[in-house]
Amino acid sequence: MDRPSPASERADSGYFTTEQCDISEFAALVEQPTDLADTPHASAIDHRVPIYHAPELRAALAGRPSTRRVVQAELARVFLDGPGIAVFTHALDANVVDRATEAFRAMIDDQHARGARSGDHYAKPGANDRVWNALEKLALAAPETFVDYYASDIIALVSESWLGRWYQVTSQINVVNPGGEAQSPHRDYHLGFLSDADAEQFPAHVHALSPVLTLQGAIAHCDMPVETGPTMYLPYAQKYAPGYLAWRRPEFKEYFQRHHVQLPLARGDAVFFNPAMFHAAGENRTTDVKRMGNLLQVSSAFGRALESVDRQKMANAIFPALLDRRAGGLDEQSLRNAVTACVDGYPFPTNLDHDQPIDGLMPESQAELLGRAVVEHWSPDRLRTELSDHADRRRTTVTQRDTLDAWR
Repeated sequence: MDRPSPASERADSGYFTTEQCDISEFAALVEQPTDLADTPHASAIDHRVPIYHAPELRAALAGRPSTRRVVQAELARVFLDGPGIAVFTHALDANVVDRATEAFRAMIDDQHARGARSGDHYAKPGANDRVWNALEKLALAAPETFVDYYASDIIALVSESWLGRWYQVTSQINVVNPGGEAQSPHRDYHLGFLSDADAEQFPAHVHALSPVLTLQGAIAHCDMPVETGPTMYLPYAQKYAPGYLAWRRPEFKEYFQRHHVQLPLARGDAVFFNPAMFHAAGENRTTDVKRMGNLLQVSSAFGRALESVDRQKMANAIFPALLDRRAGGLDEQSLRNAVTACVDGYPFPTNLDHDQPIDGLMPESQAELLGRAVVEHWSPDRLRTELSDHADRRRTTVTQRDTLDAWR
């Protein structure tokens, strides 16, 4: 029988500690090749990263549900046991991306006019331009653009491959301005946001669980040659079990600086990766390119999303655009993609006193309600009322008398 790895032995104790992190073990794990044969639907391998050409992928998937499952299983292997990252060229229509870019630039201009400063998780506050909760802000400012953008088959395909149904989209715009410094290498949400001391309090199996609750992604909103500082990645680093306690250590940072890869992107390209892979935004060495990316934090229905989003308000805002696109011939899957990105597809938590599962094990979700409204061509006023009633049913209505009665 093979001897367990040092990381496995450490996990036998139930917990990881920072002192147990071993750079030689880490290096041996991440320094492995990527074989194109392991990703048969990819068109190429670049710096050990599989590159999928979205138009070819769409052609392979057209009318073939079984092939979709095969591709999604392939992507899940890439994120879990492979390099942890995949690039999709021509993922979104460039004209749609340009319309969203215009809306995001208007938001940034408004922030500047108000004197607002944008904080950053891993860079100096104010160094970059940020639009937090860009998902909701785009839905309210440009609902037609929101529908066209999040109707994306690639966003849906990849999100479902890692998270399954009812995933929750959040979005943050990050603009690294000319001369903008690189971020520090890191792992991401959830455990990546904790201090080492806090992360040590979570059992080893939770360190393995955290990455499968979130998918990281980025849509390029401009051409990003390497000199603009596209994100730096360390393929296979997500496989290092105690990595949430390793990324702040100097020897791991130094290793990242020597071995990371950067991949140029064109406007409309997308990259998705396991949040446990070591990564960091690169340095913008240009004097004239404001490098804009739409950072997607896509969460499992069974986890907690990064940002609070008023999805009821978003649904009301984009509903006329959904009706318009359906009347114009937009296919049902694309409409479902836009609905999924907008509202909650999972109906819990709720108030089961009032929001009861009459016809099955779960009550109706926001997504199911909005989907019915589109198919049945409700009026905006009816949708607004139905969404309000749906939200009211989910709120707790426990009174002091209820509490006293429960204790008697």
